[in-house]
Amino acid sequence: MSYRTVLAIAIVTAFAIPSVRAADTKDWPSYNRTLTSERYTPLDAINTKNVQDLKVLCSYDSGEQTGFQTGLVQVDGALFATTEHDTFSIDPNTCTQNWRAHEEFASGLLKVNRGLAWLDGRVYRGTADGRVLAYDAKSGQRLWATTIADAAKGESVPAAPIAWNGLVFVGNAGSDNKGVKGRMYALDAKDGRIVWEFYMVPKGEGDFARGPQAPNPPAEAAASWKTAEGFPITGGATWTSYTLDPASGLLYVPSGNPAPNFAKEHRAGDNLFTSSIVVLDAKTGAYQRHFQLVKRDFHDWDASTAPVLFTSKGKRKLMAAAPKDGQLHVIDLDSGKVLYSKPMTRTFNTDAPITAEGTRFCPGSQGGAEWNGPAYDPALNLVFTGEVDWCVTVHAATADAISGSPIGQPWSGSPDGFGKMDDTSKWAGWMTATDADTGKRHWQFKAPFPLMGGITPTAGGVLFFGDMGGTFYAFDAASGKKLWSTELGGAIAGGVISYDTGAGQRVAVAAGMTSPIWPTPKVNGKIVVLGL
Repeated sequence: MSYRTVLAIAIVTAFAIPSVRAADTKDWPSYNRTLTSERYTPLDAINTKNVQDLKVLCSYDSGEQTGFQTGLVQVDGALFATTEHDTFSIDPNTCTQNWRAHEEFASGLLKVNRGLAWLDGRVYRGTADGRVLAYDAKSGQRLWATTIADAAKGESVPAAPIAWNGLVFVGNAGSDNKGVKGRMYALDAKDGRIVWEFYMVPKGEGDFARGPQAPNPPAEAAASWKTAEGFPITGGATWTSYTLDPASGLLYVPSGNPAPNFAKEHRAGDNLFTSSIVVLDAKTGAYQRHFQLVKRDFHDWDASTAPVLFTSKGKRKLMAAAPKDGQLHVIDLDSGKVLYSKPMTRTFNTDAPITAEGTRFCPGSQGGAEWNGPAYDPALNLVFTGEVDWCVTVHAATADAISGSPIGQPWSGSPDGFGKMDDTSKWAGWMTATDADTGKRHWQFKAPFPLMGGITPTAGGVLFFGDMGGTFYAFDAASGKKLWSTELGGAIAGGVISYDTGAGQRVAVAAGMTSPIWPTPKVNGKIVVLGL
């Protein structure tokens, strides 16, 4: 074991918020490895001196051209992933399929699912028709199904759940559709019973209760929405994954934008708790606090990605979050104050009003950090962010057109839908290393394609990530020097993980995202496993 590994483990043990059992250190048991979402692995067999010898050992072809954004989970000798309709388990060293379960339902527009949670020999995932499903992790037998969303209104459950202490945590997506309100749930891991439901935006008298309501919803949320007839409270859904601090039992929920997305004049107030990190008591769902990262959002800049919780070398308890606004926001959790907010990608025209003639701004509605959040390296005290540099032009719709839009239909507030993105000749991606305590940029790399996949720093000093062009990179995490890269043949927009089941350290990558809104190669989604 290297000095760097010992140092990193010492830092995590001495200062960081506890997140995994010691037995999990060679596994990847949750969407972001730890419940606190650092994405750092203490494995160091692959390091800066030998990473150039990395090669593909095996691959698993999903057989589907689909929105392959799945996170990857490796635990108990199996590697798990999802497509929109299927859940599967493969051997983490040979890619041989253990089992594959298929569910039949109407596909969503983007044909996407972002992964699953594992707990006590079971796996859990959401579906496009609004359900949460549980399977036996060894056999793939379906154990239960619980409905938490209304597919008829455009609601779905694409987010990767997390699981802890007998509970599964996940919410609904779809609040870009008129009248859809984001909600967060805790389900009993054994039987799927809804333990609590928390409305991310104010629950009205006519809103359906799917389970026991979380206690004491804050009055300030209801007071923060001032809307007229034809403009129902809309927004705050969740669609990526979540973070949990096991030491305090607090759940950190990233929430989506308010709607109509580009027309803030029709929804006066702070519009709580949209574009925020909302902190709930994991056992009861009771509101604790919130951090609205994008105030009065009118750019579709969801605070979409799971935040990272860690204790820095400066011994501060910090939360790092990267919304679609292109900023890295780091908050001191003891004081509740923003330590710094720094741009991680190009920003342009961010305060300009959306006009009927058209307004171009950056990041665009498909810019900034999308569904994979920051990573934290405790040995280097660096926060890593991957960003999409892609601008958009949006035209404002009339008030009559916005108010006349039917319930359950996309409600952006623009005749352009979610805007006209710049030509791809003008897009790029940014990987940035930031000092966690000071916010000072340590290094930055501009990729020729957007960066949307998982980011994985290792105790071997290597940072793994991929781009939408299909290039998979290994960088020196400390210096930002590119050490190695290879082409995987499809957009890398899902999980990038590392583990060791006893056969040596491996790196697994979800590659091959195909999407109607992301111009990428039309190829099958696949899992690629690499090693020395």
